[in-house]
Amino acid sequence: MVAPESTPVYGGATSFLAGARGFQMRDIQYIDHVTVHPGAGDGSIDGWELLLKNIAPNALHDSSARYDAPKCDEDTRVEVTGEIMDWIQDRNSPQRVLCMIGAAGAGKSALQQTIAERCAKSDILAATFFCSSADPTRDRASTIVGTIAYQLGLKHPLFQSSIIAAVKHDPLIFSRSIQSQMEGLIVLPFHNLQRSQEIDIATFPYAILIDGLDECKGEPNHIADPAHLGADDRCQAEDRQAELLAAIRHCILDTDLPFRVFIASRPEWAVRTALEPGGDLHQVAYCIPLSDKYDASRDMRRYLQRRFEYIGLRIGNPQWYTDGDINTLVEAASGQFIYVATVFKYLSERRASPATRLKIVLTWTPDGSQGARPFEALDRLYTNILLAAKNAYEAVDTHRGRDFLLLFRAYHIGVTGFSFDTSSIVIESSADLLSALLCLEAGAEENLMSDLRSLVALGRNEGASHMRLRLYHKSFSDFLEAESRARALFVSKSRVLTHVAKCCMQHIIECPLDFDSLPAKWKEFTLPVLYRYSLKEAIELLPFFLNSTTTIDDEVSGFTQNRGWQKMNSLLPLLYQSEGWLFSKFHYWIDHLGQFTDMLKARKPELTAAINVWIEKWKCDQMEWRREWRKNILDSD
Repeated sequence: MVAPESTPVYGGATSFLAGARGFQMRDIQYIDHVTVHPGAGDGSIDGWELLLKNIAPNALHDSSARYDAPKCDEDTRVEVTGEIMDWIQDRNSPQRVLCMIGAAGAGKSALQQTIAERCAKSDILAATFFCSSADPTRDRASTIVGTIAYQLGLKHPLFQSSIIAAVKHDPLIFSRSIQSQMEGLIVLPFHNLQRSQEIDIATFPYAILIDGLDECKGEPNHIADPAHLGADDRCQAEDRQAELLAAIRHCILDTDLPFRVFIASRPEWAVRTALEPGGDLHQVAYCIPLSDKYDASRDMRRYLQRRFEYIGLRIGNPQWYTDGDINTLVEAASGQFIYVATVFKYLSERRASPATRLKIVLTWTPDGSQGARPFEALDRLYTNILLAAKNAYEAVDTHRGRDFLLLFRAYHIGVTGFSFDTSSIVIESSADLLSALLCLEAGAEENLMSDLRSLVALGRNEGASHMRLRLYHKSFSDFLEAESRARALFVSKSRVLTHVAKCCMQHIIECPLDFDSLPAKWKEFTLPVLYRYSLKEAIELLPFFLNSTTTIDDEVSGFTQNRGWQKMNSLLPLLYQSEGWLFSKFHYWIDHLGQFTDMLKARKPELTAAINVWIEKWKCDQMEWRREWRKNILDSD
């Protein structure tokens, strides 16, 4: 779901399943790339403009989307930053790829940001790409090469013109393999620059930084064979990560380009196998095992000391903490910088007493050894912040009866998109539109997140009107998704999908429209904008949510008794005419509704028969809707 009447963050105009990213259903495949028509390979193509449509601006180290990106304090992480900068500046070193691996929360992204800023200051920064699984604009491998090429093109006009020529020659280059993209957009343009002798190649910026490789996902439905649509998403992500590492080996190392590539990642499958014997980077990459090689305790102690001193100045009480408090927190962090960073965010929230909150945090630290549970301290921190927020939220009169954890998990899943086991659709959701779909009041997302600002942020992207939820660190997302870590706070994805399905039915039943005198066009409904769009989403998505649930029979019976299908029947023709989504996708919508009734038949045969009457009616109505749609198109011409 995308925000109404605003520029979409990713993709094109509002359409059926608005916000869906790359999906394949039987014989129809949607690929999120610019469509190029036959004959478009001539000079009419704006190569640079086409490149801009296939990059991820949020992934740049100085992107406005990363305005508060974590980085190292001036006198922290001195040893590791020194080692990295020494490697980058040693142009004679034979190992031109550096892999820094470390556990979640070890401070990899802060180090990457610090190195990026130092390289930029020294005029040696060629390009950066900060991956993020929480940002759908920078969680895919397909945009990495184009984004790096864009930054290289800004360094010299001849490099830029070579990129433009490559895109004009092959406008579909962005749908090709990562290696083909790298050869066409980076290797060949650089060789052209070398042959031109217009500049001293030794002066060309050469440091390329890629952060969070493990957060790079597989392409949505990039496998065309329907037999593979059920393939594990993790395997697809790992394959794409491995493909990128192989392309770096073949296109940058084997072609002797002068670039030095600094990659940071968790020690996941792709980077581990690349560094092992037989891997693409074995013996050709310099490796820094961050969590094993560097003890960050001293730096975390310095980090907390400086920030606690700042809080003391702000509140006028420099004795609000003790050195023992800092030592306790550093020990609890167990090498995870994200722990102390989260503690500081929690203590420094406005309208809260830092001293009181510090006492609370100190009671959350574990007593014994963390050998069996390396994330115990972080999990305890997340657990108690969530519990405190839950209790505060549910204590408000207007929120009583609501399940805080269920609602928050729905927003969390909406960060990366709802997906369904029965199809390959992925639907992104803005926070404010999801509030409307969940039948909550306007601004409900603000109230829900008000006590979670040390973990998440709500905000609008530049130039957009919709509200987005952002998680400060992936380790929190990992916590929410693992029952073994979240324990009593765990909310399964199936439970969320069931709840959203119920809300979709409630949204339709409670629609305040006069169904006996509906306007001729959908946009003429006298409804608030968010409500109108969320009603549209409820109708479009209901079959998919229903088909992903198993405990919703009573709600479907109530929906049927309350004329829910009749109301949908009144609204479907208007959606067909105004959005056109039924023209090519209606049979998939019907198929999913039919699959749901097939599962329902054994349990509720009479209810199934009632729904099937509507399914058969809509199959027949489709022909009439199509004729009306075509007539309207001809009349408008």
